[in-house]
Amino acid sequence: MIEKKVLLIDMDGVLVDFESEVREHHNLLINLIGVDDIPDDEPDLIPNIFKNPKPINGAIEAIKKLEESGKYEMVIITTAPWGNPQSSTHKREWIEKYFGNLFKKQMIVTHRKDLVFGDYLIDDRLANGSEKFRGELLRFGWSYEEEKWNEYPNWDSILKKLL
Repeated sequence: MIEKKVLLIDMDGVLVDFESEVREHHNLLINLIGVDDIPDDEPDLIPNIFKNPKPINGAIEAIKKLEESGKYEMVIITTAPWGNPQSSTHKREWIEKYFGNLFKKQMIVTHRKDLVFGDYLIDDRLANGSEKFRGELLRFGWSYEEEKWNEYPNWDSILKKLL
């Protein structure tokens, strides 16, 4: 039997289009109250912001292909904002909505990704321990901190690396 590699997958900015959800929420508030100076320095603290965002383009199909390959034990690894305790539940519900039981009991919520064992970590940021991850970090998507595309800009590039 071939030993599977452990593939850790971040949520926000990797599976979940969090930026679009924040923009949509912001636009809704502008339309409701007519003010365009709504603070957005901590959008992850907005109540229910993690409840129903859209998936990143290609994410659902790519995860299914990775699962079908049989090469990986896949685990969701995400950070839930300390000041938004419902976010953990909303993230879990999101996973179930899009993946059914694929990630059942395969979800780690942590602020220290560097303490979790894995061969690969797909993440868009160098935060919450990702920069010290002991396996191979696959920087995904748009880096809003550096304002440039990461090495793996989309799910097609991830699939080319991993399959």
